[in-house]
Amino acid sequence: QVQLVESGGGLVQAGGSLRLSCGASRSTFSLLGVGWYRQPPGKQRELVAKETSGGSTNYAESVQGRFTITRDNARNTNTVYLQMNSLKSEDTAVYYCNVDYYCSGTGCYAGDYWGQGTQVTVSS
Repeated sequence: QVQLVESGGGLVQAGGSLRLSCGASRSTFSLLGVGWYRQPPGKQRELVAKETSGGSTNYAESVQGRFTITRDNARNTNTVYLQMNSLKSEDTAVYYCNVDYYCSGTGCYAGDYWGQGTQVTVSS
């Protein structure tokens, strides 16, 4: 079973950038179906960006053109990033990564796995 570790959150001024990372607990895991969600203060969790196991990506309208799911190279990687540019105060939230499909040395598995969340605060 995959465990996810997030990092990269912090305090940034409006207009700045941050890169969040979502890493698998073992280097032999490949994260293939990855979503990034966020939960602003007092609000419900919402989908920000999604890369399906087939490789297609979708973004919420509010972050389109500013946020990008990236990887270091090929798709068979155990770390996925969310590059966030031109940050706005309304981007302030706890960000979570979610994996619904991954592969390991023993096969590929579907599931619903969450990282612990990382706080992003954008000051105006």
